[in-house]
Amino acid sequence: MTPKLIIFDCDGILVDTEKAANEVLSGFVSRAGGNISPDQCHLRFTGRTLDTIKTLLETEEGLILEPDWADQVRAADLVAFEKGVDAIPGIEAVVQAVRANGISYCVGSSGKYEKMHATLGSAGLLPLFKDVLFSAQDVPNGKPAPDIFLYAAKGMGVDPQHCIVIEDSLPGLQAARDAGMRAFGFTADPLADEAKVRALGATPFKAMADLPALLGLETPA
Repeated sequence: MTPKLIIFDCDGILVDTEKAANEVLSGFVSRAGGNISPDQCHLRFTGRTLDTIKTLLETEEGLILEPDWADQVRAADLVAFEKGVDAIPGIEAVVQAVRANGISYCVGSSGKYEKMHATLGSAGLLPLFKDVLFSAQDVPNGKPAPDIFLYAAKGMGVDPQHCIVIEDSLPGLQAARDAGMRAFGFTADPLADEAKVRALGATPFKAMADLPALLGLETPA
């Protein structure tokens, strides 16, 4: 069934920000007395909001974090992203194929609007997405709750059953499943677990070049 709406996650799907962001996060954890490597940050926290991560660090690691800790991390992320952010290889061709097939698309991200504007702008993708951005800052619960994807679908005027989500995180894929949407999990990262992607009912794929065919799209000549 051809979708009516494709919802893209932002970090790790549109822009390559996660290495820098996880290094920043690991540093903040270390300064708070914890010890979580950038790779472990990636495995444990990718796809979640910083407010959720703060709660997890306090409850699971016993860290005592300042009330504005999440805002401090966001500010440090923006400084790191000023060094430059690359688009995920092949994503522009995917978006062009979606547009050529007359299918609506948008972004549904755990990141705040300021971050999306900064990263998409740096990667040269903002003109494609600036009018169709949806952030978890506007919903009660971040991923793995389905709120952001349901919010995006409602904002675009499409029923969830007619939506497809493109994600790279397990919390994001769980959110898509619980929203009643089909999902494709990007597993190019060496740390990605295809078995867990499939367990969440999603279809794994390793290269953006493969995605148009998986979506049943005709590609522009």
